[in-house]
Amino acid sequence: MSRIRILLADPNASMLAMTTEILCEECEIVGAVQTGADLLRCLSETQPDIVLLEVVLGDMNGLELGNQVHTRSPATKILYFTMYEGLAFVDAAFAAGASGYVFKSQASTDLLKAVRAVCRGEQFRPTE
Repeated sequence: MSRIRILLADPNASMLAMTTEILCEECEIVGAVQTGADLLRCLSETQPDIVLLEVVLGDMNGLELGNQVHTRSPATKILYFTMYEGLAFVDAAFAAGASGYVFKSQASTDLLKAVRAVCRGEQFRPTE
């Protein structure tokens, strides 16, 4: 079975490193970027299965960016991995076409579960 190809997008370099550490045994990290512009540049080069995306990037709104990812790479799934835990953010992400949403506070228990679920074509919603 091939490894799940993931492109990470988060403005925080230490969060990118931690996320890579959590996922690297089961997934292939094809890129780690800190801006929306870099994500869009890297998307066509890497052709990831999943984009793991923060809701707020310094240069772009992550929800709007998710729409651009869908337009440019329809087969790529969007999994939001964020510190924004409000239900309004979760609902907005799914309304924008997200396949999953994980709170960073639940990374150790939920991140790999979410990646696996999204790859199976399922949605992953955070537990309250």
